[in-house]
Amino acid sequence: MKTLLKQTLAVSVLSTMLAGTAFAAPAEAPPAFVKKVADSLIARLKADHAKLQNNPALVKTIVRQNLDPYVDAQAFTRIVMGTYATNQYSSAAQRAQFEKNFRETLIENYGTAFAKFSNQSYTMRPYKATNSKNPVVTIDFLHNGEKIPVSFQLADKGSQWKIRNINVSGIDLGLQFRNQFAANVKRNGGNIDKAIATFKPDAEAAVEKKK
Repeated sequence: MKTLLKQTLAVSVLSTMLAGTAFAAPAEAPPAFVKKVADSLIARLKADHAKLQNNPALVKTIVRQNLDPYVDAQAFTRIVMGTYATNQYSSAAQRAQFEKNFRETLIENYGTAFAKFSNQSYTMRPYKATNSKNPVVTIDFLHNGEKIPVSFQLADKGSQWKIRNINVSGIDLGLQFRNQFAANVKRNGGNIDKAIATFKPDAEAAVEKKK
């Protein structure tokens, strides 16, 4: 009887935990999350603008502190590696190494771009709520009188949203990076380790490709 009672209690507690996990959802609406991230990053860039030009380490620190925590690196990694993210082509250790390298390279890329930041601002487009697990929020960055649309595809991570992909001026960066990585695998004769070690996602080349 005691054993049955313990088993019933254990199942009850486990069910409660699983239910709590299943129904957990971010407290913020998607637009509020994106605005918070953008405002925090822009405020920091403006505050330290005079120091950014000659201090690349500071730029990386700003990106790492104000953007990196909100990126779903695992999801982004799966998107970019594509079919190479499966067990047929890569191991868990290789995917972890790719994620580490990819994250650092993105910080380098974004750092270079943000070092040129002066007094750019942005406006948010009206948000259309959907039932999708990956809502998209679009903002228009204003740069030298030009509007540059940037769409953030989000992932529901339970306690908060995270950015899983980015679209700039109609260019899906995840897809473009996937094409770049696939080309790099071919250049390295299908050697995944070499492809991972030498892969440098080029956001500027991806965006320029459309022009």
